Amino acid sequence: METRPPLPPFTRETAIQKIRLAEDGWNSRDPARIVLAYSPDTVWRNRAEFPRGRAEAQALLERKWARELDYRLIKELWAFDGHRIAVRFVYEWHDDAGNWFRSHGNENWAFDEQGLMTHRHASINDQPIKAEDRKFHWPLGRRPDDHPGLTALGL
Repeated sequence: METRPPLPPFTRETAIQKIRLAEDGWNSRDPARIVLAYSPDTVWRNRAEFPRGRAEAQALLERKWARELDYRLIKELWAFDGHRIAVRFVYEWHDDAGNWFRSHGNENWAFDEQGLMTHRHASINDQPIKAEDRKFHWPLGRRPDDHPGLTALGL
């Protein structure tokens, strides 16, 4: 049976670890790897899309990163309880015309006993920004440990 530690019930420390692992996964922009953190029958709400199962979630991520270029994400704990975690996040990206955006959102997550995410409900708003107003400048991939988080950046 697949497991993805840390496992519920979550403490503040393990919820923060789970969030950082999710952030690192999404910053990899590797849909096939990312969906392994979700249960085979995962249920998502992402903007106006409602994928069910890993294959549909992977297809959503493939479409996402074909459109959202140079994607960099930071997630932060909002709340947790037992097998649920609430997260706020911000990511920056540009489209193929070079227009930059900062996307702000909230996610509600539920996990099974193996630590796989069974539900992901995301609400996301896009804010156009100028390239010089970007705040996420690390090389593509994992955010460096010494890079400030959302609160420190005033987001």
